Amino acid sequence: MPDGARRAAVLGRPIAHSLSPVLHRAAYAALGLDWVYGRAEVDEPELAGVVAALDAEWGGLSLTMPLKHVALELVDVVEPLAEVVGAVNTVIVQPGAGLLVGANTDVHGIVAALREAVGQEDWRPDGAVVLGGGATAASTLAALAELGVTDALVLVRNPARAGALLRAAHRMGVHPTVRRWTSVEQAADAACTAGVTVSTLPAHAADELGDHLAARAAGRTTGRVLLDVAYDPWPSRLAAGFAAGGGAVAPGWAMLLHQAVEQVRLMTGHPAPVDAMRAALTESLAVRGR
Repeated sequence: MPDGARRAAVLGRPIAHSLSPVLHRAAYAALGLDWVYGRAEVDEPELAGVVAALDAEWGGLSLTMPLKHVALELVDVVEPLAEVVGAVNTVIVQPGAGLLVGANTDVHGIVAALREAVGQEDWRPDGAVVLGGGATAASTLAALAELGVTDALVLVRNPARAGALLRAAHRMGVHPTVRRWTSVEQAADAACTAGVTVSTLPAHAADELGDHLAARAAGRTTGRVLLDVAYDPWPSRLAAGFAAGGGAVAPGWAMLLHQAVEQVRLMTGHPAPVDAMRAALTESLAVRGR
């Protein structure tokens, strides 16, 4: 590679849908960096080999599911936030030393997306609901704690599988209430009561809830905020239903943007060009939506 050039990539499975390359490449162009950013289908058993092969050409990796937990054991240093949350979504290859540092930028992305939607840096929501119990839910609990909420309600299909989330919550010093998701009515009532709802569910998993909110929640979400981390397609049916009820929506692509902003800063050492990255992302989403 040319002098000064480095490599980075997003890994996960599935990965073809990822817009991380759009964000990072836009950042490199705006910063005048001769970096390249790719993507690769990598599953949990394969990640160790990929990480072991990282050399001085590499600046870092962006990790999506299902790699965020297993990466904790594969880096040399885990940053405190990632260790507490129990999820690494960013691997930084330190120049010279060659140390691999595991970080979590999802928390930053969630906080920034919510504050941007509300328009208040000092906003503190009155109660919170989290839909789902995976790695992004753990990052959400950390983000909510940063916003002043330490007792969120977490709705999951199977509470028996929420052990990792509860262990992460214990490390954070937060106290979520985990309940089984029994019906769209139950979830809708929770979303219409809390100051903020964060859906960490995959695309389309909350469609029925969104339709229910659109039909029956007129005025009930006014003054409340939703972040739906699923951004493709956008708007999701959940976001559309919540907005129809009068609520504000933080788009999932805003979380994606802001977590990538932090990744760019960590990997390159330069402040990320937020406006250029936002323009590239919104253009790409518009093309997909045509």
